[in-house]
Amino acid sequence: MPGAAAPVPARRVAPARLRRLCLEVVKFGVVGGSGVAVNLVVFNLLLHGLGSRPMTATVLASCVAMGTNYLGFRFFAYRDRASRSKRQIALFFVFSGIGVLMESLLFYAAYHGLGLSGPLGSNIAKAQSILLASAFRFLVYRTWVFKERAHHDARRP
Repeated sequence: MPGAAAPVPARRVAPARLRRLCLEVVKFGVVGGSGVAVNLVVFNLLLHGLGSRPMTATVLASCVAMGTNYLGFRFFAYRDRASRSKRQIALFFVFSGIGVLMESLLFYAAYHGLGLSGPLGSNIAKAQSILLASAFRFLVYRTWVFKERAHHDARRP
């Protein structure tokens, strides 16, 4: 057909998708890494600096990090997909809340169940819980919260 775009060979599509996925993982890592830093700083300030209870410190730190992460994902990692609709914001905070719950349960199990308390142990428990909950967050953010538009693939070679 005249004027119709030629189909892109399959071998060119796969590397392009892989590059986009790698870039997405890197951006998620940058935002997530800054969120981890915020999470750990607030956690240590609350638990070891101000003497808060361990579960209070972990939940509050996770919630503060959730807010900073939203800004990073919205304006950096997924800015091409971010519509800032009420639905998107609601989904982000619902899934982030589930992530905070997962993170808190994992922290509780390590802190109380495995005895990872004290300054070093609590930070190991916190870091492990963040890491495991982050895998969940990556999947749900890219799949449901910051969905790729259907025509997005068609625009890129």
